[in-house]
Amino acid sequence: MRITRKKRAGYFFSLPAFLFMIALMGFPILYNWIISFQSMTIRSFNAGTVKFNGLENYMEVLGDSNFWNAFGNTFLYTIVCIVFQFVIGFLLALLFNQKFKAARPMRGLLVISYILPMTVVALMFKYIFSDSGIVNYILTSLNLIEEPVQWLTSTGMALPTVIITNIWVGIPFDMLLLSTGLSNIPADVYESATLDGAGKLQKFFYVTLPMMKESILAVLVLGFVGTFKVFDLVYVMTGGGPVNATEVLSTYSYRESFEAFNFGTGAASANILFLCLLAVGLIYIKFVGKEEVQ
Repeated sequence: MRITRKKRAGYFFSLPAFLFMIALMGFPILYNWIISFQSMTIRSFNAGTVKFNGLENYMEVLGDSNFWNAFGNTFLYTIVCIVFQFVIGFLLALLFNQKFKAARPMRGLLVISYILPMTVVALMFKYIFSDSGIVNYILTSLNLIEEPVQWLTSTGMALPTVIITNIWVGIPFDMLLLSTGLSNIPADVYESATLDGAGKLQKFFYVTLPMMKESILAVLVLGFVGTFKVFDLVYVMTGGGPVNATEVLSTYSYRESFEAFNFGTGAASANILFLCLLAVGLIYIKFVGKEEVQ
C-alpha cells in the first residue's frame, strides 16, 4: 500500500516522540528484564562479576513470604479502593449531571484532591491521622474513644488508613470520566424510555448503564492500573510498615533494589508487577475489541 505524502509527514513529526519513548521508557524496561536474569548485587556490580543466573531471581522472589504478603496487600488495596472510588464517583457524577447552580463550583472543589501532588496528599493525611491529628481530636471530643487510635503505627489500622487516603484522591478522577460518559447519552433516549413508561430505576439499569459500558470499563481499568502501581502514597505515609502491614509490590521491589541492594530480585519483582498490569491491559483491549465488533 502506497504511503501518501500526508502520512509521511505525520510519521516524521511523530518520530521524535517515538524516539523519546524508546529512550526513556523502552530501554529502562528492557534493561530491567536483563537485570532480572542476572546475579546482580552491590558487591557483584562493583567487582564486575555479574553473571547470568536464569530464573533464580524469580524463584527466590516467589519463595519469599514477604513478597506474597506484598502481593496480597496490593490486590486488597487495589480492589477496595476501586470499589469505593467507583461507587462514590458514580453517585457524584449522577448528582452533578443534574442541572443546579452549585454543580460546577462543587465539582471544581472536588477535583482539588486529584490535582494535588501525591506526596503532598500523603504528608497531609499522615498528620491528619497522627496521634495528635484532627481525626483523633474529633473522636476524643465526641467521647467515641478514650485513647488516640494508632492509625499509622498499628498493624491492623495502617492499611485501611492508606486505603481511605487513596479513595479520597481517586474519587474525582472516576467522577470526571463518568460525568463525561453521562453527558454523551442522548436526551431523546431518556424521553423514549419515559414514553414507554420506564421509571428512574429502569432508566438507570436499562439505559444509563448499558450506554456507559465503555466508560465504566475504562474507569475500572485505569483505576486498577493507577492504584496497583502505588508507591509514593504508601512510602511517605508508612514506608511499608509497621511490620510490613502496608508493604505493596512497588515498595517491596524498592527495598530489594535500593535497601538490600539485591538488584536482580528487585528487578524480578518489578517485572511481576509489570506482567500483572500487562494482563489487565490485554483484557481491556479484548473487551474493547468485542464492543467494536458488535
